Amino acid sequence: MTLKYSVAIIGAQETDAVGFLPDMSVPHLHAQAARNAIQDAGIRRDDIDGVFTAGISPALLAEYLGIVPRHLDGTSVGGCSFMILVRHAAAAIKAGLCDVALITHGESGRSRVGATRPATDPQSPMGQFEAPYGPFGPSTMFTMGVARHMAKYGTTSEQLAAVAVSTRQWAMKNPRAMMRDPITIEDVLNSRMICWPMHLLDCCLVTDGGAALIVVSAERARSMGLDHPPVYLLGAGEAVEQQMISQMVDFTSSAGYRKAGEEAFRMAEVTHRDIQHVMFYDAFTHTPIYSLEDLGFVKKGEGGPWMAEMHGAPGGDLPMNTNGGGLSYTHTGMYGMFAIQESVRQLRGEAGERQVPGVEVGLVHGPGGMFSAAATLILTNQPGD
Repeated sequence: MTLKYSVAIIGAQETDAVGFLPDMSVPHLHAQAARNAIQDAGIRRDDIDGVFTAGISPALLAEYLGIVPRHLDGTSVGGCSFMILVRHAAAAIKAGLCDVALITHGESGRSRVGATRPATDPQSPMGQFEAPYGPFGPSTMFTMGVARHMAKYGTTSEQLAAVAVSTRQWAMKNPRAMMRDPITIEDVLNSRMICWPMHLLDCCLVTDGGAALIVVSAERARSMGLDHPPVYLLGAGEAVEQQMISQMVDFTSSAGYRKAGEEAFRMAEVTHRDIQHVMFYDAFTHTPIYSLEDLGFVKKGEGGPWMAEMHGAPGGDLPMNTNGGGLSYTHTGMYGMFAIQESVRQLRGEAGERQVPGVEVGLVHGPGGMFSAAATLILTNQPGD
């Protein structure tokens, strides 16, 4: 069974605002995003019979929205969960488990409304084998591999900084972006050190916000008379390598990245040359470099120089993170939904000043957890045969 051209995204919208939203609970963020996506798709709430979400219970979400779905999915493995849920929604729709899938995200990452800070279970593998040695949070765990990448391939702090500069250049074209002031390589290197080798401007934002998608069968999408082109699923892949960052087989490469990417390209039956726009999860400046290398856009060790040559910046040959990414647009904690949103906007020709001319095929990719899970989507605005 293939999921190629099985489904289309017909609704894609975010919350009315992103940033600091202390007056909105997490379910409220999900609900506002869902409302906006439902309106964008031109459907009724009662049409939805599949609820997919991460971070909160899909049962809680269904109750909050007043929906009685016949299919639920609460897969939650971190930031790439929403890319995985697009794949799961496609499989569910093809199997007849639901007809209209709602996928939502909402997170109070900055204002922490209703948030808790659960302690690491001392009896868990992480509690026994990582926590005693002092790593705490993404800045000390997620970045662990980059030091090895620098030692093995000669990747430099300047090359990492180029990722932040390139992404900020796109953010300057996005009126919703949280950070829009221009920055230079020197600005990144002179920002305060967070956890070597990551400076403040090498790290993602911390924000509140949400977004949602409406997914239906490709056949249904073609018959709906939408005001915008449906965005079809060409390929999708998901994988998981480990839970603890210390258990990566190779700190310079993610086995999950490679497997998810290979599966997506196999299903889509496209080559790297067919990809015209990419959204690479950028929790830190090294994560897009891993994406470039592990998905085969460049050889191992060539990601840093590629970034330094600004290939992904405005005017470059592979536009990357055109909304400003997690580094400059928004990052609620699980950023992957926003990467999908921007890919859909580009493929619908709705990206305004940052629109990539003539884009027909886009790729969305990212990790979940501390390089634990991974997912890849390849999307298109072309209806196929």
